[in-house]
Amino acid sequence: MQSNYSSLKPFFPVIRTREEILVEIRKSPELSLTFDSWASEHQDLFLDICTGSKGVKMLYDSYFKEILNPETKPERLSWLLSVIMGQKVTVKHQLANDNNRLGDEASLVITDIVVELEDGTIANIEVQKIGYRFAGERASCYMADLLMRQYKRIKTKCKEYNKKFNYKDVPPVYTIVFMESSPIEFKNYPNILMHTFKHKSDSGLTLNMLENCIFIPIDIFMDKLHNEGIDNEFDAWLTFLGCDDINYIGKLIEKYPSFTPMYQDLYDMCLNVEEVMKMFSKELQELDQNTVIYMIDELQDQLDNANATISEKDAQLSQKDATISQKDAQLSQKDATISQKDSTIADLQAKIKELEAQISH
Repeated sequence: MQSNYSSLKPFFPVIRTREEILVEIRKSPELSLTFDSWASEHQDLFLDICTGSKGVKMLYDSYFKEILNPETKPERLSWLLSVIMGQKVTVKHQLANDNNRLGDEASLVITDIVVELEDGTIANIEVQKIGYRFAGERASCYMADLLMRQYKRIKTKCKEYNKKFNYKDVPPVYTIVFMESSPIEFKNYPNILMHTFKHKSDSGLTLNMLENCIFIPIDIFMDKLHNEGIDNEFDAWLTFLGCDDINYIGKLIEKYPSFTPMYQDLYDMCLNVEEVMKMFSKELQELDQNTVIYMIDELQDQLDNANATISEKDAQLSQKDATISQKDAQLSQKDATISQKDSTIADLQAKIKELEAQISH
């Protein structure tokens, strides 16, 4: 197999040509209306994906939930979580996502799936198009919410089985965050592809703390992929999730054939043009929303910085005003002293004149 590809069709013969797809779109007034509403670059991207001229980033919600569906294909998500968590885990089923997001976070999250593993552990898989500011603070709040959910689940089960509740029965919780564009803090660690946070004592004491949070910066991995290629299963998964370059996808399939059925599912989906166009429209809408929110965040940063600068200038002016006021007070005090001395001199001069007058008589 050649190392450079113009299409993925040699791997997936089901892939159709650009002309075939356009013919089907033009047969339907509804599909034509949708297609024509897209910008030209989005039209080309859609056709490139469906014809295998370009890959698709599986991180996006519609594709992720379809290809890695924990209800229909739990073994795929089990494999991904096993690689990330460094131990063999099995997805039991998906849980209803009843968590309340903080503020506008829901609009920034591309994918948010909560699953229960065989041992009772809860794992939340989250995909962010744009990494949040204050990632640690936000994750801590979300982890607290997730752990409380776990606590309530176990306590409810104990009541159902007439069993006494014990904290040792509460399984751990994991939040796994994929960031397509990671915050600036992560850029300071260009060689680290996974950051795992868990409680650790400064004394060496070991306690079974339940919160675990894992951040995976996809953009940093992409730099590594271009320079070093695919070295292991972890690299393979991040390539699958975050890379749309068909040359790397071809190399991934050759080295790890187990990913072939996942891509096959994608191109089988592309045979249903109406359905895949709906999915693509949803991704474009989410992309627009994320772009707007990103711009708002950027403008808010600029406003915060401007306000901080103004506050600093105001403080400097206030300090200068205070210094001027202090100097004015000192000058006033000196003027009062001078006036007092002038008054004393005038009194002395008057007395001298009085004495001189007495001497003259």
